[in-house]
Amino acid sequence: MVSRTTTIRVERSTHEELKRLASARRTTVADTVARGVRLLRQEEIGRDLSGPPADDEAAWLDADLG
Repeated sequence: MVSRTTTIRVERSTHEELKRLASARRTTVADTVARGVRLLRQEEIGRDLSGPPADDEAAWLDADLG
């Protein structure tokens, strides 16, 4: 499978931290960035789920199954 990549610009200090994190996890900087993106996405989902349900969601949750 061909990997499609691109370049992103980050502060030098951020790049150094990414390298440190990748080294500590014995992985690549690219994999470390991908993991960070995934964790941010999960955090966003968690925020969405922690709020009150929308009206249609509440109606669905309160529906009579019988």
